[in-house]
Amino acid sequence: MLNEIQDTGSFDPLGGSMRDFRYLPGSNLLDRVDAFYQWQESRRAIGVWPLGRSCEHGAFSRCSARTDEGTLFEGVNFASQDYLSLNSHPAILETAIQTMRDYGVHSAGSPALVGNTSLSIALENRIADFLGYDHVALFPTGWAAGFGVIKGLVRPADHIVMDALSHACLQEGAQAATRNIHLFRHNKVEAVREKLAKIRSNDTENGILVVIESLYSMDSDVPDIAAIQALAHEYSATLVVDVAHDLGNLGPSGRGFIEIQNMLGKVDVVMGSFSKTFASNGGFVAARGRAVKEYMRYFSSPNTFSNALSPASAAIVGKAFDIITSPEGAQLRTKLMDNIMMLRRMLAGCGLETYGDPSAIVCVKMDGEDRARLASRRLPGLGMLSNLVEFPAVPKGQPRFRMQVMANHTQHDIIDAVHRLSTAIALANEDVEALQSGAVTLETLDRDRPANPIIITRTEETSNAPDATTAERGRRAA
Repeated sequence: MLNEIQDTGSFDPLGGSMRDFRYLPGSNLLDRVDAFYQWQESRRAIGVWPLGRSCEHGAFSRCSARTDEGTLFEGVNFASQDYLSLNSHPAILETAIQTMRDYGVHSAGSPALVGNTSLSIALENRIADFLGYDHVALFPTGWAAGFGVIKGLVRPADHIVMDALSHACLQEGAQAATRNIHLFRHNKVEAVREKLAKIRSNDTENGILVVIESLYSMDSDVPDIAAIQALAHEYSATLVVDVAHDLGNLGPSGRGFIEIQNMLGKVDVVMGSFSKTFASNGGFVAARGRAVKEYMRYFSSPNTFSNALSPASAAIVGKAFDIITSPEGAQLRTKLMDNIMMLRRMLAGCGLETYGDPSAIVCVKMDGEDRARLASRRLPGLGMLSNLVEFPAVPKGQPRFRMQVMANHTQHDIIDAVHRLSTAIALANEDVEALQSGAVTLETLDRDRPANPIIITRTEETSNAPDATTAERGRRAA
């Protein structure tokens, strides 16, 4: 695509992808990024740049949001990761306020250099007990945990056998650790065996780290964890499982697919993130034996050279565990699954296909990037937030809307979301037909087929923002 741009000086806002701009020509590091910005601007000009949006007051099930150019709109929110709706839970809010009064707001050091607090240590122990391990290391973000567990354990002569759809933090950790990266076909157990057998036929001296996720966020599907762990043992390899998207919100007691597959305490290493279910930034790595934790602390750079999780974050995650392990947590998981199943049924009833198995991630299939981008153009005006995911995050030609479900989405929210998304897709199909027939051009699209954004002149109370009682509690605590 870059060659086309250099020849013509213009961009196709319905074509191209982020991948086109990953490796840029030119000796001036700052000037050469202008090509990416021009591509962004060509998409913004017709309203098909869906990224960089921000919530005006919080990630609630209905909220006001702004485009990355500042246009304000309101909608039902299926774009935020707050699966059990703990973001606005009164106990979470009170914990955050009281902890900041007691501990301050900043950890002021790395875990290796006095950055941990008694809250951090208590959280490490809580996670270890919850998952069946004896030691846990905390990280400031989930991304840091995924990158850090690989970079901390793997050395240049070692090997990494990794699912081809692993998260970017895992892939970048692998690239930083070794050149010996072996990607296997997504969720194919026999492909794992083939990779391991080939490595061990040539190298019996160096380590192998096998990397998978318990729930893949773009496809909502799951691996056979037990089978892959057995293969790792057979070939003297170590398995790490990323549980970011299912821990806390799936499984009989909230322990996710490692519980559902009867693998609690049986996986070599478990890493996860707090940002999906636990109402906070942060991540962790759980393993057996203090030696692994101590090595990670001093040889995993995000653990050594980044400030530790803040006291408030550690306390919030601890309180989230209290809720998740209580009868209320079980009720929230039931409500979440009811919402997931209702959404999937209604989408199917409108002829919209979804990927994978039931989870808080409901990905809706789209027929090509052009239609997906034109549908995304319509969503703000229709009153909906949902993230459009394109290549290279998913295969080329397989874009999707990733709808993320919350426990406190109401039936009305779900009905609205399905109606608005299906309307956006129908209008996008008409847009494509009009463009193909010549009835409109990209230059006249906004005039002839306007998206009609809803402009908000005042902020209205959202359906699940903290209520007056919660706000009053917060004021008293402060």
